Amino acid sequence: MERKRQIYRNLKPLAEAKEIFFSRFKGILTQPERVAVRESLGRILVGPVKAARSVPAYHSAAMDGVAVRAAATFRALPENPAFLRADTEAFLVNTGDPLPEQADAVVMIEKVEEADGVFEIREAAYPWQNIRKAGEDVVRGEIILPAHHRIRPYDQGILLAAGVLAVDVFRRPRALILPTGDEIVQPEEAQDPLPAGAILEVNGQVLSSMISECGADAAIGKVIPDDPRMIREAVDAGLSAGYDLILVIAGSSAGSEDYTPSLLGEMGELLVHGVTVMPGKPTLLAAIQDRPVVGVPGYPVSAVVSFREFVRPMLYRMQGVIAPETEHIAAFIGRKLPSKPGLEEHVRMILGEVAGRVVCLPLAGGAGTMSTLVRADGILRVPPEVTGYSEGEKVEVELLTPAHALGNRLLAIGSHDLTIDLLASMIKELSEGRITISSSNVGSLGGLLAIEKGTAHFAGSHLLDVQTGDYNFSFVQRYLPKTPVTLVALVHRWQGLMVARGNPRGIRSIADLGRSEVTFVNRQAGSGTRILLDYELQKCGINSGSIMGYRNEEYTHMSVAMAVASGRADAGLGVLAAARALDLEFLPVTRERYDLVIPARLIEDERIRLLLEIIRSARFIDQVVAMGGYEVEATGRIVSATLKP
Repeated sequence: MERKRQIYRNLKPLAEAKEIFFSRFKGILTQPERVAVRESLGRILVGPVKAARSVPAYHSAAMDGVAVRAAATFRALPENPAFLRADTEAFLVNTGDPLPEQADAVVMIEKVEEADGVFEIREAAYPWQNIRKAGEDVVRGEIILPAHHRIRPYDQGILLAAGVLAVDVFRRPRALILPTGDEIVQPEEAQDPLPAGAILEVNGQVLSSMISECGADAAIGKVIPDDPRMIREAVDAGLSAGYDLILVIAGSSAGSEDYTPSLLGEMGELLVHGVTVMPGKPTLLAAIQDRPVVGVPGYPVSAVVSFREFVRPMLYRMQGVIAPETEHIAAFIGRKLPSKPGLEEHVRMILGEVAGRVVCLPLAGGAGTMSTLVRADGILRVPPEVTGYSEGEKVEVELLTPAHALGNRLLAIGSHDLTIDLLASMIKELSEGRITISSSNVGSLGGLLAIEKGTAHFAGSHLLDVQTGDYNFSFVQRYLPKTPVTLVALVHRWQGLMVARGNPRGIRSIADLGRSEVTFVNRQAGSGTRILLDYELQKCGINSGSIMGYRNEEYTHMSVAMAVASGRADAGLGVLAAARALDLEFLPVTRERYDLVIPARLIEDERIRLLLEIIRSARFIDQVVAMGGYEVEATGRIVSATLKP
């Protein structure tokens, strides 16, 4: 039987979808429950809490000294001290001791001398001096914490001190996560290699942990096949079990097996089917038995956007509070960013402070690219009416990383190499997390341009000068007319053709790329690898237009290697380390030098000094050698100090 494909009806702008969803559940709260103060951290109070006792409960000494009646010391001076009898007129006390009934002040021990049972007081005291009066901190019966207050560690302390041992809080919301799809496999049950078409169920864990961050409890149900009856039964069971919110992963889009929209419409109210936001367009919002049900898109980034916009605020509202505001920062666009009009686009960005201003750069990758979430420092919301931003334009970025961390961030822009990833790991380890590296792989030429524009701390480059056979010098002179730089050799590496094990196409050299049956995967224009390829093609007399896949571009050596390993291409040009990582055969083409291009003004920067120290360390060199395909005899050497145009 032919399955009918769903269509989006009346896509809602994000603000309108939120208004519909949150208005439908206005005033939604979980039921109160009583918990011990010692177990109340992070919980939200239902009502105000009053003190059961005063704090302090009695007058007490605020420091070590002698408790006295102040009037007995009014005429005391260093040259005319007052003499008071111990235990009748003056009383030795320590900090926190109850104040004797006869006393109303404490004289510091440093101002007192004792001899033969008499205290010599050399300084006058005034009433209630150096005394913590009863109720000075809290008075019994007064409100010490307001309604709908989130309990913090020091709140627990004052509650216990004020005699409050238990409080009424909103019950933690309970959310049920229901993964759906015939192709979904739990990671613990996955075969290796993963069968074609199988998708690992990881969204459930991500959503579960995000729910926990909101002070709620999550349960992940078993994977449900694409069967509307089974999905209905799972939702019904979740509602019967008392879950406050249900998330149905996938099945909310417009495919022929996306049953969730019609199913939830039959079970209750389908409030919204589709939101004008990207990623996250297939989000579905429904109400069943007066409880919110959210159809979460299957793509990981879309799922996170859907959660952040709808689920997170709802979980906080259930506990009587508004979701905490995320931190924002002003930043400058480091590279032109186009955007699709009509949709609010949420772009994952990396950020760093360069030359006194925060620079942001977009991360490449679609809604299924989880690594962009891992690497992102912030989210740029591009309004539906905006078609993009120009380089240098000022924008507001929603932070995923604390703003204070950006000052210790190094932005690496340019050619991709696996050793940059190793450097990022080691510098974070050795600086105890204080210094980090964020990288954007735009090719060697793009890295040089970023250095010139002041949007990067360093760039990786391996640009071959076909006239001289040397690397980087002539390009630096051409593209960095205003910026003196230092070139530091990172590694020598072998570039070559990566082919599948057994080399089924019988490829032997660059010349074989011209064969009609050979498919190729290329690097992007401006990359050093692309320049090398064009040079080698020219030597062979091959027109690039005759190569099947010449315009099929990837941005990293590992992506090229993956294209070959997955069978998407027969060959790709890349480094030996990438070929070894994915168990590909490697046909050497040339040995090249990969340099770091560093603005001369940053050479003495603490972060760059640590970077160079790591590069020259035996530990780094040993790990690079172990990766294979690298030669390290020049690693860390200054190739050119303060190279000027």
